[in-house]
Amino acid sequence: MSRREKIRMTEDEQREFLANAHTIIISSIGKDGVPHPMPMWFGVEDDGVIVMSTFTKSQKIKNLERDPRVSLLVEDGEEYSKLRGVVIYGKAELVRDDDEVVEILMLINSASLPEGTDADALRTSLRATAPKRTGIRVRPDRIVTWDHSKLGGTY
Repeated sequence: MSRREKIRMTEDEQREFLANAHTIIISSIGKDGVPHPMPMWFGVEDDGVIVMSTFTKSQKIKNLERDPRVSLLVEDGEEYSKLRGVVIYGKAELVRDDDEVVEILMLINSASLPEGTDADALRTSLRATAPKRTGIRVRPDRIVTWDHSKLGGTY
C-alpha cells in the first residue's frame, strides 16, 4: 500500500471531518488568472454538496460569474504528524433565489446555534439579508484527502 493510500480518509472520516469544521477556503480565479483564496463559513447538504453564501457584489461572485471552477480546502493540525485535510475540486453553481439562499444560510448557521434557538426567528432575520446575498453550491468532481495521524508517527 502506498503512503498516499495509507493517509487517505474514508468517506465516513471525510464526512465527519467536514461536519466538525466551520471554515473552508474557496479559491476562485481572478480576471488576471491568479487564484483568489478566501475563508468562508460553509455547510454540507445531505448529498455531499458544499454550500456557502456571500454578498452578491463580492469579488468571489464576480470571479465565479466569469469562471465557475473552484477548489475548496479544509485543514487542521499543528504538527506534521497530525495534519488532516480535504480538497474538493468542482464548479460553483450560483444560487440567486432568496428562499434557497435562506435555506443555505440556515444550514451554515445551524451548526453553531445555541440549543433552544428559535429557528423561525433566525429564518426571518436571514430572510432580511437574502436579497443582498448569493448562494454557492459546489458538487465535488474530485476529492483529495489526507490524515497523517494514520502513519503512526512514521514517515
